[in-house]
Amino acid sequence: MKNTIVDILKMDTPKELEVSGWIKSFRGNRFIALNDGSCLASLQIVLESEKFTNELLTDLNNGSSIKVKGQLIDSMGSGQKVELQAKEIIILGKCSQEDLQKTILQPKKHSLEKLREQGHLRFRTNLFGAVFRIRHHLAFAIHKYFNDKGFFYIHTPIITGTDAEGAGETFRVTTLPLEEKSVDLKNDFFGKPTHLTVSGQLEAELAALSLGKVYTFGPTFRAENSNTTRHLAEFWMVEPEIAFADIKQDVDLGEDFLKYLINYALKSSKEDLQFLNDREIKEEAQLPKEKRNKLSLIQRMEMVINNKFIRITYTEAIDILLRSKPHKKKKFKYDIKWGVDLQSEHEKYLVEKHFQKPVVIVDYPKKIKAFYMRDNEDGKTVAAMDILFPGIGEIVGGSQREERYEVLEKKCAEFNVPKESIWWYLETRKLGTVPHAGFGLGFERLMMFVTGMGNIRDVIPFPRTPNNAEF
Repeated sequence: MKNTIVDILKMDTPKELEVSGWIKSFRGNRFIALNDGSCLASLQIVLESEKFTNELLTDLNNGSSIKVKGQLIDSMGSGQKVELQAKEIIILGKCSQEDLQKTILQPKKHSLEKLREQGHLRFRTNLFGAVFRIRHHLAFAIHKYFNDKGFFYIHTPIITGTDAEGAGETFRVTTLPLEEKSVDLKNDFFGKPTHLTVSGQLEAELAALSLGKVYTFGPTFRAENSNTTRHLAEFWMVEPEIAFADIKQDVDLGEDFLKYLINYALKSSKEDLQFLNDREIKEEAQLPKEKRNKLSLIQRMEMVINNKFIRITYTEAIDILLRSKPHKKKKFKYDIKWGVDLQSEHEKYLVEKHFQKPVVIVDYPKKIKAFYMRDNEDGKTVAAMDILFPGIGEIVGGSQREERYEVLEKKCAEFNVPKESIWWYLETRKLGTVPHAGFGLGFERLMMFVTGMGNIRDVIPFPRTPNNAEF
């Protein structure tokens, strides 16, 4: 393999080498800033223009890809420690000025909306290069964390006949003609109604009840017609399941897991995070003071890893909100009363105003949570938990699962979940059942927190949202 710029910048000089990349800028017919995506920094290429043809120099435009052979030397200029004196330049792919002007590769500021429109090119920008390098490191950290903790990685199905959440907002999978009004689903490809999965949890539970500790990490799909900055139709979920565990152990795992991932990002992506941190400060300087973050991006990450998460019950959260100034002054958009699901404005108040730390809420009303969550002794709540982060709201949702057959069978009836569709799930409660728990982490929500990006569409390479499935 050829040298990458991230490695070249660490090398001793002098050294003969070859490097390939894309031109970020070409100044004075002498200095090329070359980037290959391996890091934020570019390598300065120095050439003596009289040694190269005018035809080649004319084609050294921003965006063009080249291969350079030369001598790596200590740089005499500011801004870089080393530079490459070019002896040979080969153009691999031209980028004409005419074509360049139509794209986001031209050296000027573009809106995030414009960058999304050219999703095939936005990887080449400094901003999205940083975001997606961080995404790689976080994905790797997820596997490393669970592997080091003795969890087994389980591949759960993407096509399923079960809606774990019971929301009904699923994408149907079929080979039957769309124009048919009445069809016999026995003639469909799988012989039954199927859809894209909303969660790998139920299947992960089966594995945990044999292997002890497992996790899934893959794409999930929800046909929710929402165009907010926090929703995608296709997104990635991390879902660990642990046998012989209760809700407290579930919360402990969630807190430890999140702190590990954020700490890993701080150590593995220093240059990219500093770039995003500085970008946020610069952009917020143009906002009114009351709309700026009190802490910078890196400070928010350090705040999470350096503080124990606050733990309160849903009932305690409701009491805090009812006593709050926004509630008394009727500044909350949504009413607060026991039994309703908390809205993002309520979560934001608890995390950012009241506690100013990450918050874990447990013991939610059973009527607003899924059928598989374990009933508490009070008969009104379930052993559910949500972890709330500043700027994000809910980042993790989990529960202790209902392991008692009779109770789970009754809850299926209450939530209109057909027993025949999850007979295998129920059967595990009759064959050596044990207490067990788990949670789901929305990977893109975590990415938003770690990168400071305000729109979830900007932390996944190719966002899938209502009326949008480009690239």
